[in-house]
Amino acid sequence: MKKNWIKSVAMGALLVSMASCCNSGSNSGNGTCPKSGDGCANAAQCPTEQCCNTNTKCKKDMKYAKKFTNADFYKDGKFQQDVAMEAMKDMLAFYGVPFTDFMAKEMWVTDFGLGDFENVGMGGIFWINDPEHGYFAHAIYLLPGQMIPEHAHVKTDFPAKHESWMVEKGWVYNFSEVGEATPNAPAIPAGHGPIKSKNFVVQKVGDILRLKELGTFHFMMAGPEGAVVDEWACYHDNAGLRFTNSKAAL
Repeated sequence: MKKNWIKSVAMGALLVSMASCCNSGSNSGNGTCPKSGDGCANAAQCPTEQCCNTNTKCKKDMKYAKKFTNADFYKDGKFQQDVAMEAMKDMLAFYGVPFTDFMAKEMWVTDFGLGDFENVGMGGIFWINDPEHGYFAHAIYLLPGQMIPEHAHVKTDFPAKHESWMVEKGWVYNFSEVGEATPNAPAIPAGHGPIKSKNFVVQKVGDILRLKELGTFHFMMAGPEGAVVDEWACYHDNAGLRFTNSKAAL
């Protein structure tokens, strides 16, 4: 009798724990437990994304994936910035990046005028861009497979921009025109056109890279999980921005 009572208490505690976890968060945000295959390896072990964060196997299996295409981003040929922003916010939510009031006011998205946001574009926010003291802090947001157009920064009334990057979430191909061509490069979107940067490395979470030489061409392309990248640099002067594709503009 005593053994049965102890067993019942233990089972009750387990059910309460799982219910609490289900009610505290889910893929849809409405407290409903996702089915097996919704990012968790086993729905019984991982009833919600929040619970999944405590399960090593589950966390490993969860990856962000492309959810939007150009069919979503363009209507009658016009870039839908609101849809692009929602796509970025969806990725940030997946990665647990808080969307602050400052971001709501200052974050931007752009297709650089090339009409292919699914493959060529970015989201970003300038945390600071100070011409007086010459420093700059920037967050770069890239959807899965998305590429920043190849570009360089030249001297204007300000020094040529020098920059460093650290990946916070996901990973990127970091390309430079400095160095020998790296084999097995990812395909460049047709709408971008030819590139000068043929040397690249795969930059993962925590990796820090610097611009190899001032004034040289470079760009990033996100892997299939998208990416959140921190950038630090001297003052960013748009007048010093040069794109390989002459149709591109920020």
